[in-house]
Amino acid sequence: MDKQALLSNAGYQQPDGPMIPDPSTAASSEDPQDEEFPSAPPADMLDDVVGYEGTIAGGGEGRFVPPPASIAEEARNDVPHPQRAWSIPSITEETAREAFIQFASSKCCYSSSPAKEMDFRDLRPYNTYRYRLESFTESRSTEWTTVPYKGQFVDGSAYGVPPLPWNIIVKMPPVFQDHTMNIPVPHTSSMKGCHACMAMGRRACTKCTATGKVKCWVCHGRGFRFTDDRCNHCNGIGLQCCDSCAGCGTKPCGMCKQSGQLLVYIQLTIKWKNYISEQVADQQSGLPVDCYSKVTGQNVCTDEQVRVYPIIGFPDSQVDQASQRAIQEHQVQLASTSRIIQQRQTIEFIPVTQVYYEWKGKEYNYFAYGAENKVYAPDYPAKCCCCTIL
Repeated sequence: MDKQALLSNAGYQQPDGPMIPDPSTAASSEDPQDEEFPSAPPADMLDDVVGYEGTIAGGGEGRFVPPPASIAEEARNDVPHPQRAWSIPSITEETAREAFIQFASSKCCYSSSPAKEMDFRDLRPYNTYRYRLESFTESRSTEWTTVPYKGQFVDGSAYGVPPLPWNIIVKMPPVFQDHTMNIPVPHTSSMKGCHACMAMGRRACTKCTATGKVKCWVCHGRGFRFTDDRCNHCNGIGLQCCDSCAGCGTKPCGMCKQSGQLLVYIQLTIKWKNYISEQVADQQSGLPVDCYSKVTGQNVCTDEQVRVYPIIGFPDSQVDQASQRAIQEHQVQLASTSRIIQQRQTIEFIPVTQVYYEWKGKEYNYFAYGAENKVYAPDYPAKCCCCTIL
């Protein structure tokens, strides 16, 4: 059978770049291993692979490989958006009254009279904005790992030079969604004798130290329970069959699944992660901060590019500052281990209006906020101390 046929049978594809295994047939790092032995192979089992120096063995952490400058600093073909005329919506008296009536109606012990009969004195808007930056990134890390050898194809160095981590072509998932993919690095596989059982397929039972016998739990190894009362459980021997190995003295090796052989290879872990920074430009309106998380806003800006530019000239300078700070922080924090694939920044206008009104000769106020026009009115004037449940 020729090389291409072997690769095809092993689940490999040949894209317009280095060969990669089909993720559906790639070895999984989640195979159960013997808890008494580390899953990482010892250093003397690992081959030297050019381009993968420093790759650690197992542990699940891996070694992050920074993207080459040519990938991390991709050419920008986008241009900054020109300053626009921002259109800011505002609440009306009619909307404020309707929201207040709905609020009163939702409370079983509130009278709707104040909402229906009130006289407006002032509507004081607090233009509040929520800025959000998303950076969709890709990071790659490598580690040596093992799986039990069960006759699968061994893609060793004889089939080619292992491609560098960032030269391996994979299919990217939808943007702005977290995803992880584990694949063996092509041409790094080799077959080794299992280090946990010395390639025997079975290992000594540690509970009975390979004797098949343990102390009797009834007489604690003495052979008798009292002075002249022989232990019936162990017939006076003081030992009983080891229940861990069924008296064999050895147990099937959990590392190699009794095959005695391991497939050792470098695993490439690719993580796509969406990093999010969010800030609310609070105008010190007096509305409790936790109210903002309960409502949605009206989108006034969405900007999605490979690299977004800071917002300039927004009516609220806090948004400009939040945009500048978030973009800079993402670049500094992510560039060392990841490449930024796509960014998206949005601005939501969260309408917050403090409504001052008069009812029965006294002045009160409440807040109408969010696209849902929720109401916050802790001093509603017409409450009863109890309600009737029909």
